[in-house]
Amino acid sequence: MLNVKENERLTRVGPGTPMGELMRRYWHPIAAAVELDDDPVKHVKLLGESLVLYRDRKGRLGLIGDTCPHRRMSLLYGVPEEEGLRCAYHGWMFNKTGQCIEMPAEAPDSTFPRKVKTTAYPVEELCGLIFAYLGPEPAPLLPRWDMYVWDNVLRDIGSTVIPCNWLQIMENSLDPVHVEWLHGRFSNYVLERLGRPDLKRRFYRPGGAVGDRMSHEKIGFDEFEHGIIKRRVVEGRSEEDPEWRIGHPVLFPNILRVGANFQYRVPVDDTHTLHVWFTAYPQPPEAEVPKQEKIPFYHVPLPTDERGLADWEFLDNNSGQDIMAWITQGPIADRSLERLGESDKGIILYRRMLRQQLARVEAGGEPMNVFRDPDQNTCIDLPWEGREDPWGFMQKGLMRRTGQAGKYAPVLRDMVAQFEGEKALAGPVH
Repeated sequence: MLNVKENERLTRVGPGTPMGELMRRYWHPIAAAVELDDDPVKHVKLLGESLVLYRDRKGRLGLIGDTCPHRRMSLLYGVPEEEGLRCAYHGWMFNKTGQCIEMPAEAPDSTFPRKVKTTAYPVEELCGLIFAYLGPEPAPLLPRWDMYVWDNVLRDIGSTVIPCNWLQIMENSLDPVHVEWLHGRFSNYVLERLGRPDLKRRFYRPGGAVGDRMSHEKIGFDEFEHGIIKRRVVEGRSEEDPEWRIGHPVLFPNILRVGANFQYRVPVDDTHTLHVWFTAYPQPPEAEVPKQEKIPFYHVPLPTDERGLADWEFLDNNSGQDIMAWITQGPIADRSLERLGESDKGIILYRRMLRQQLARVEAGGEPMNVFRDPDQNTCIDLPWEGREDPWGFMQKGLMRRTGQAGKYAPVLRDMVAQFEGEKALAGPVH
């Protein structure tokens, strides 16, 4: 357990807080690029700061403060122009550096515009995701994790804002045992309540054996250069299987990798988290995969309200169940009241890593996973269970999509369904 002071230190993310300063050393996804197609100006809140993301008429991105420094009107209603975003109130225009470059009511030779600047941060687009960096300059390189540079894949993006602190979401990723209970027995109880017992979850084991539950016989966690590798042996399998021999990574500070799926837990503020799912779907080696000019985006509905009261219709999948568990811990989980057991050793390891990296930043150093050498950032290859045969891994249904993606995404559904069939567990075994 953590005392109250330690809990505050690891959960608060606003400007000037220890965790906020650590998180500002990283690029964070803030939107899908296609979200700006219908409305080129989007409100963004990140690490406690309220901002607007926009695309100007030349297609360039900008991320600036959400309030005009003139008369304090919201720039959410700003008008994108060739060189920046123009405030609707009096026409002041700001470029992507936050510099005011035009004041229509001032004299043409006025030097006043040069003296007015608002908050601005770097943004970059990669594989249909828009990332922002709020930390000290010079900004590090935006990591090119393997899934962003793979050939022969299709991709999509989903997101939702979850009303709870980012840490209780990340700690779920270091807790393998919840899978057999929350996503096994509880999942079947949900189906029973919904009058759908015929869809009861069945777990497939080697040799074609089928069971109603998955039991963990062994779990393990190893630190590696990018974070923590999670390993598991479940009933009917062994340490020779990829789930133990290779495992899957948690990338420091806030990314879970499951199969060919990234889950980003982006701190919006102390009590809200932008959850982003980025998935790459390996295709058959002989397939000619067309280039996706735009990466499809879907919005994920929440299964509960902010009090944690659930709509049971949304609890028949892994992600709905996870979100319910996260929200019902409260806006910020009180870890001074928790009681951790032996099965929580992954959570304990992750908290230790957070403390170590916080100490690095406070000592003036850089934390792990900050990349500055372009030669080391062409493709950052990661261990994952299906790396030896990505297409075969997907065919066997071991890379199951997050439940809400399969349920709500308007794209790729048929492609996924053809090889998942009744083996689908409505989500990855994370």
